[in-house]
Amino acid sequence: MRIGIIGAGALGGTFAVLLERAGHEIQVTARGSGLAAIRAGAIRLSGGFGDGHGHPDAAPTLSGAFDLVLVCTKAQDAEDAIAANAAVVNGSPVIVVQNGLDGVRTATRLLPDSDCFGALSIIAANYTEPGVVRVTTRAATYLGRGSGPADPASKRWAAVLSEAVPVIAVDDFIGSQWTKLVVNMLNGLPAITGLSVQEIIADRGLRRVLTASMREAVRTGMARGIRFGSLQGLSDSRLRFFSRLPLVLGQALPRSMGVRMGSVPNLGSTLQSLRRGQRTEIDFLNGAIVREADAAGAKAPVNAAIVEQVHEVEASGTSIGRDEVLRRIAVR
Repeated sequence: MRIGIIGAGALGGTFAVLLERAGHEIQVTARGSGLAAIRAGAIRLSGGFGDGHGHPDAAPTLSGAFDLVLVCTKAQDAEDAIAANAAVVNGSPVIVVQNGLDGVRTATRLLPDSDCFGALSIIAANYTEPGVVRVTTRAATYLGRGSGPADPASKRWAAVLSEAVPVIAVDDFIGSQWTKLVVNMLNGLPAITGLSVQEIIADRGLRRVLTASMREAVRTGMARGIRFGSLQGLSDSRLRFFSRLPLVLGQALPRSMGVRMGSVPNLGSTLQSLRRGQRTEIDFLNGAIVREADAAGAKAPVNAAIVEQVHEVEASGTSIGRDEVLRRIAVR
């Protein structure tokens, strides 16, 4: 198949190398130093899926006809990136591999002739050098759309992609998006402090703040009538039980996530964006919880504080120390 990938960062680069390895013809979009690095050499992949080099065609925008297109940009860049490629992509099947809640809706609006799907990747990868990706956690990707059972088209594309990387077609994709959003609460505090996810989880005070942000996320989803999908050992019943726990007991949830990550430092995608001098997707992660809580007539003060502090770091370029974070975010 000829597959286009919009965005050749951590996930886009991983998919590009693995899909090329499986025999597909790949074109990726990239800009600036990332585009130059791919054109000059290759996408170099290491870590969880083995070492390899991908040599995709690379350009600022896609060209030609595609059997499938993956959108692998950050959430804040999705609308502009899809719009820039719409003339070529519209009509091709599109899978949005993205955090947050809005990706599939955005693609469907901008690409009315395309069959659009979402994918939630649990792969953790570091992309801190142009054209170089290190997978720190090998994991599955979950594909689907809507709130019903996985449809035949979702199952077909999951099977196609699974020839290169583990992909599972899931029921109730919207519920799964919310479960992934809870997992993505791991990103905010590393972006603020400059610490790895594992270091955040190991610190008693920061772990307490993290737990509070996750509990707010679950309670917000419940207030919005969400039934959480099952991902990576998390389920609706487990998350609802977690939502009722005091923070001292609820910390078992991020601890278990830390064990699953292993020992290779996971920087989190938001911190990686800051280190590359790029805008973060915090407004689509913790910020989504704040908006959804407001829509439910509730508040999410811990997540609101995390959003505010990430934007402060974006503006200043300087991390906020652990003690100052704990001073500003009081959790109970």
